[in-house]
Amino acid sequence: MATGSVEEPNRRDFIVIAAQAFAGVGAAVALWPFIQQMNPDASTQALASIEVDLSPVKEGQAITVSWRGKPVFVRHRTGQEVQAAKEVRLGDLVDRSARNDALPESAPATDPNRTKKGKENWIVLVGICTHLGCIPKGQSLNDSRGDYGGWFCPCHGSHYDTAGRIRRGPAPRNLEVPTYEFVSDSKIKIG
Repeated sequence: MATGSVEEPNRRDFIVIAAQAFAGVGAAVALWPFIQQMNPDASTQALASIEVDLSPVKEGQAITVSWRGKPVFVRHRTGQEVQAAKEVRLGDLVDRSARNDALPESAPATDPNRTKKGKENWIVLVGICTHLGCIPKGQSLNDSRGDYGGWFCPCHGSHYDTAGRIRRGPAPRNLEVPTYEFVSDSKIKIG
């Protein structure tokens, strides 16, 4: 029976392996600053999400907060506004997509798909008209809210309902619903 000879590692093999490992670690250390500089800075990361206290917002009122440089509308809808939004048939909508960042693109634009379950009285929307980027009116109690009680864009006459869905005018899409969650009964985290 012939046995094959297995070469024993010698000092030269150890030195070659150690040199390669040293070169690999050196390359990683040298590249780290270049890789790290591609990450967003702390101020950008801080804007990635914000927490909003809802306790001062009474039923029927709305606030506007800034998130990622965009206005975000937060409205405490009345029971009548919620009911009106739920009664809208999908066939009556210009845009039948929910436009909710937390749902698939194919999700229908029903009121429950644009709010959080159990918190239907709160609507959170990116406050930029989907026609040409104007800021719709409807956040202040004195503002015109359009024909559907939601928001009205005075630039070109787009009318949104109380769920932020386009109902009439040149805007092609519903107002976007950003990713958000309730961290408590009176506080949300957007982003």
